[in-house]
Amino acid sequence: MPTLPRTFDDIQSRLINATSRVVPMQRQIQGLKFLMSAKRKTFGPRRPMPEFVETPIPDVNTLALEDIDVSNPFLYRQGQWRAYFKRLRDEAPVHYQKNSPFGPFWSVTRFEDILFVDKSHDLFSAEPQIILGDPPEGLSVEMFIAMDPPKHDVQRSSVQGVVAPKNLKEMEGLIRSRTGDVLDSLPTDKPFNWVPAVSKELTGRMLATLLDFPYEERHKLVEWSDRMAGAASATGGEFADENAMFDDAADMARSFSRLWRDKEARRAAGEEPGFDLISLLQSNKETKDLINRPMEFIGNLTLLIVGGNDTTRNSMSGGLVAMNEFPREFEKLKAKPELIPNMVSEIIRWQTPLAYMRRIAKQDVELGGQTIKKGDRVVMWYASGNRDERKFDNPDQFIIDRKDARNHMSFGYGVHRCMGNRLAELQLRILWEEILKRFDNIEVVEEPERVQSNFVRGYSRLMVKLTPNS
Repeated sequence: MPTLPRTFDDIQSRLINATSRVVPMQRQIQGLKFLMSAKRKTFGPRRPMPEFVETPIPDVNTLALEDIDVSNPFLYRQGQWRAYFKRLRDEAPVHYQKNSPFGPFWSVTRFEDILFVDKSHDLFSAEPQIILGDPPEGLSVEMFIAMDPPKHDVQRSSVQGVVAPKNLKEMEGLIRSRTGDVLDSLPTDKPFNWVPAVSKELTGRMLATLLDFPYEERHKLVEWSDRMAGAASATGGEFADENAMFDDAADMARSFSRLWRDKEARRAAGEEPGFDLISLLQSNKETKDLINRPMEFIGNLTLLIVGGNDTTRNSMSGGLVAMNEFPREFEKLKAKPELIPNMVSEIIRWQTPLAYMRRIAKQDVELGGQTIKKGDRVVMWYASGNRDERKFDNPDQFIIDRKDARNHMSFGYGVHRCMGNRLAELQLRILWEEILKRFDNIEVVEEPERVQSNFVRGYSRLMVKLTPNS
């Protein structure tokens, strides 16, 4: 007997899937945009869109424990996050915040407790979202990182092959060539913004390759990633225009639908399938009809874009910030370049490009002396776990030969561990190998500007000046 839809999102998803064969996906999304706009005007929003205006973050020691809210998207920009999480780790490692702009949630801040939650998918569900808040109404897309087994495992396995060791080895030459091209194009006589010139450019090129996306349009992938991960209602980001979010989703649907149909036609004509993510999805029996399930189609492609963009890109920028905060480590690296692989792990630990993942308790759970009730939201703060003094000595220090650097939790654990972790490490390793060939120093000449988000720990502006090798 079929399961009856229980929510508006369930009904919406079924209607979209039912009409997907006759109505182009971008038209469906445009229709949703007008439907949601009319619904908000008639009945009001499902919940008010939170407004985020930056004000000074108070010293954490002036607050009562119950008033500490680590969902504030300006906590990171103002450099207060370390003190906030340290106090929670020391005094309330499983902490309840009942009045955040995103609703009530539990914060889990110690390394071992986060590890327990992440590995216990029988107790904590990744569905329906892994972000703290909610996406704009009508854009509750489905993605495998926000699914539980067995559906998660089936969809993940369909694309896992793109980052298989053999494929990574074959991509290494291409990554190195592109990295060299980008670095050789940089000015050495004046400061420039490293973020668009290097971090965005390299990740955009890699994403276009992984997706077999038109190379000349690769900037779209980065733009979509920024907006989808930066919704105000979801992560406290700067993108609060819900209509603009629908426009982006429609543009994305149009581009990927065209790419999917083109690949279908070429395969039908006898062309061998490629080894890109779209071809892999089409080659798997469980996902070959994904285009007929638009919310999953858009959701999984959004996941692959954000996963391939924000994490690697912000580690590329974060490594420079770390080297400038700890200049002796750069001298150590130049003296011992063989430390690069370990340094890459330390960059990813120190930066923690995604601050958290969210779960929902499937049943009452006792953790850290607290009772988490069934249905409660639980946030695993990776950014805190990677700075836990119980796990790492001097965790706020950047130490490129740290012995336990690979034990960081930036990639998560358990069934939802980051699929592209080895690719991210490969890209970062090659970047630093090529940097050392060309530059004696990369100086950060202005205070970095950080993105507005409680999810992505990233940079929007990083002005640097290069000193070439003599």
